Amino acid sequence: MKKKISQKKILFGKSNYILLIISLSMVSFGFILMSGGGSNNPDFFNNEIFNFRRIRLAPTVVIIGFGVAVLSIFFNSDRKE
Repeated sequence: MKKKISQKKILFGKSNYILLIISLSMVSFGFILMSGGGSNNPDFFNNEIFNFRRIRLAPTVVIIGFGVAVLSIFFNSDRKE
């Protein structure tokens, strides 16, 4: 008697992992954009904290990165018609 060896199907395809890596890099890039602008001197206030890059652009990049991560989870790469 031969036993049937069933191969387990991988849950995600190659395109899912590529999208996930892209999303992780987008989130990381967004957090890098948010960094900086501080001051070592407590008597000096730096207005760089409130510029466009840190207030608008970086959070938008992070949110889009999380959206791409959700898309990579729900994306079905093996579409058969």
